Amino acid sequence: MTFNKPASTASAASTDTGEISARRRSRKGLGKGTVGLLGAMVIGISCIAPAYTLTGALGPTVSVVGTHLPAVFIVGFLPMLLTAFGYKELNRHMPDSGTSFTWATRAFGPWVGWMAGWGLIVATVVVLSNLAGIAVDFFYLALSQIVSNPEIADLTRNPVINVITCLVFIAIAMGISYRDMQTTQRFQYLLVGFQLLVMLLFGGMAFWHFFTGTAFDATPITLDSFNPFGVESFSAFAGGISLSLFIFWGWDVILTMNEETKDSSRTPGRAATITIVFIIVLYLFLAISLISYAGIGEEGYGLNNPESQENVFFALAGPVLGPLAILVSLAVLTSSAASLQSTAVGPARTLLSMGHYGALPKRFAKVHPKYMTPGFATIVSGVVAAVFYTVMRFLSEAVLWDTITTLGMMICFYYGLTALSCVWYFRRQWFASVHNFFQQFLFPLIGGVVLVVLFFVTLIDSMDPEYGSGSSIGGIGLVFILGLVLILSGVVVMIWRYVKDPAFFRGSTLKAGLPGDAAEAELQG
Repeated sequence: MTFNKPASTASAASTDTGEISARRRSRKGLGKGTVGLLGAMVIGISCIAPAYTLTGALGPTVSVVGTHLPAVFIVGFLPMLLTAFGYKELNRHMPDSGTSFTWATRAFGPWVGWMAGWGLIVATVVVLSNLAGIAVDFFYLALSQIVSNPEIADLTRNPVINVITCLVFIAIAMGISYRDMQTTQRFQYLLVGFQLLVMLLFGGMAFWHFFTGTAFDATPITLDSFNPFGVESFSAFAGGISLSLFIFWGWDVILTMNEETKDSSRTPGRAATITIVFIIVLYLFLAISLISYAGIGEEGYGLNNPESQENVFFALAGPVLGPLAILVSLAVLTSSAASLQSTAVGPARTLLSMGHYGALPKRFAKVHPKYMTPGFATIVSGVVAAVFYTVMRFLSEAVLWDTITTLGMMICFYYGLTALSCVWYFRRQWFASVHNFFQQFLFPLIGGVVLVVLFFVTLIDSMDPEYGSGSSIGGIGLVFILGLVLILSGVVVMIWRYVKDPAFFRGSTLKAGLPGDAAEAELQG
């Protein structure tokens, strides 16, 4: 026996379901309110990948600035923090998943906005391929340590095995990103939590050795270590700021999730700022503890030893942690793996936004009906990263390294452009309040100018054949050529889109404007 619901009741239920569905989705169809403050911070930390990033950054930086490493970290941190204020203000007025693309378009028009979006996409796709490669290296390294067979670590040098493993990692990461944001958060809570616990244990044990007199080369940290004016040369200052592009980069992924975040106009900006501050505290803790334990000598476990500079954590894991050294390799592995997955969030949502406004084909605007994620854009990001890594790995490891070096220019380009977009967009209200003066004008202006200057300085310096791996074409550095190719390829694609579908470039879908206009009200949902 069956009971049929009256048509009117069924219709009402259907309407209720539709209303619930509408409330759960952003204007682009993304899952609205699925990411909280803690979730956003965890994903941001994951994208920065502190364990993976810092293990390669400590050695080279110490070789330049010695015990002034804390001061240089702080100097490098400041442009990122100042830029983050600009991101926070733009997000407060226009919470849109396109971030740099959308905000630069609103400030400077469609052509500049398109290139800002291109810079973000290129940078993140290049990082995706690099993270996958690093995950492969540490996967086989950790496996060799677990089974006590050093030969397994050498498997990563086999191009075929390396690429196949890398493609598997990318596929897994994209599969997780393809699903709903709750899946991404659960995955990141586990990996980021493990990574941070190991880093805190590592630093804590290094301090324990220092205070108990069992450190390799006990080196006290003084107040002078925090004095940036104690650094001997200006090049060290420049190096510290350039370093920040790598050790702090990735926090902006939080802003690309703004349409999926609870209280989208406030939470992403707060999460980004807190994340950056948390990361600098973590970096200072680890830097001070490891200098205190190992010193800055060139022998043994000293941080200036050329044999350990590429992977400081691995070199010090044994003497600091003893039988628990395997945890450090696992932490760096999970760091790169977690970052591989979380980094995919950014380009997918930028591609989604560009498709939504007609800056790219409409297929990029497709959102999975069940998972409410940019499915097509996520797949494209993964495929491009996989193809890029495969080609570069078989072509030359030097070329792959130079492409990663080129990443610094792209980060300067779109971070700086976004910060200056904040300054220009709010130009009529700079002096309306103290808040506006500092957070809409002065802070993002300083951060943006520093990054733009660094972009041009790096671009000019990279013309030197000795820059990067030392590779060159026609006497011009390969890093410069790669940077130029990445930028010009964006110009070519942009012109193609203008010819194919000029609506976006004519301001029909998204146009430049000022705070409070109709376009901003629409972006606020």
